[in-house]
Amino acid sequence: MFEKIKESKLMFWSFELLILATLVFVSTKIDFIFQPVGTFFSTLFAPVLIAGFLYYLLNPIVNLLTRLTKMKRIYGIAIVLLLLLGVLVWLVLAVIPSLVTQLASLAEKTPQFIQGMQEWLTELAKNPALQNIDIEAQIDKLDISYGSLIQKFLSGLSSSLGSIVGGVATTAMTVITVPFVLFYMLKDGQRLVPNIQRFFPEKRREQIVELLGDMNHTLSSYISGQAIECVFVATFTFIGYQIIGVEYAFLFGMVAGVTNLIPYLGPYLGLLPAVLVTVFNSPIKALLCCVVVLIVQQLDGNIIYPNVIGKSLKIHPLTIILVLMVAGNIAGLLGIFLGVPFYAICRTIVVFLIRVIRNDQTKKLETIK
Repeated sequence: MFEKIKESKLMFWSFELLILATLVFVSTKIDFIFQPVGTFFSTLFAPVLIAGFLYYLLNPIVNLLTRLTKMKRIYGIAIVLLLLLGVLVWLVLAVIPSLVTQLASLAEKTPQFIQGMQEWLTELAKNPALQNIDIEAQIDKLDISYGSLIQKFLSGLSSSLGSIVGGVATTAMTVITVPFVLFYMLKDGQRLVPNIQRFFPEKRREQIVELLGDMNHTLSSYISGQAIECVFVATFTFIGYQIIGVEYAFLFGMVAGVTNLIPYLGPYLGLLPAVLVTVFNSPIKALLCCVVVLIVQQLDGNIIYPNVIGKSLKIHPLTIILVLMVAGNIAGLLGIFLGVPFYAICRTIVVFLIRVIRNDQTKKLETIK
């Protein structure tokens, strides 16, 4: 029977698909077995992700420090971690209070912004071309009064109180865990490649080292480059907004820096809050905000990005857009942030495997000749 199945391709693949479908069906019925595994990985995901991000930022500094001063690596790691602690303390004492102050001020003036929008829509309703549209009735249907917004916020807050408590506990555990994970990554990260090598045949070990080197270069270029880009965009957007007299320039600059992590869509998302705050009271200032963002993005795209990240990713813009759409649909905001580097790593692996297969085929042909 099995010989007949092997001889008939149709029967063979039908049998294979039947086995696969059976495995999928059985897996859905015993998902409780895999739930602890999923919980284990989801618990470690955030600390490892944050520690890995910091590792790629700090490891070049540790390497440079130990190479220039000839000190032991453990001392270099201690110095760099102390510098990181100093930066975090500065953020807590200087940057975060300023952001909180501007957020509180923005919340206090939200009724004024809503009133300005309503007045603008009312004036728009007086346009003869819009006489047949009852814009005031549409505004009432939206129910964007300050009281209704507060009521919706408080009701949502009370219904999700348990999730908030759980989130706070998870965040506290992450904050405690990340420094330890980061320390051992910096201390023993160089031992990872030799340990991985041992699991592969000897003739493939050099190729595995090459693959891991390519993956490390891709991640390092992307993460360090994105960090520099975000700082550049946040700083110069803040300076530009400050020059043209935009309120909450510091807050909107930070928003622009964070959203710049999202390729192509990030600059527009970062511009949106500044435009919404200024457009109804001062359309000229809203236009100037667009000019500031345009100038900053031109500088970033023509000077910072080519010199910091360069062509290391080699991903077509259309591919990035499609990756963002798919990753955002699968994993939401986290997918948007991680989709491009994940795709870059997968692409690096596929390109490497194709190169290895071609090299092996070339060697076989040379041997035959």
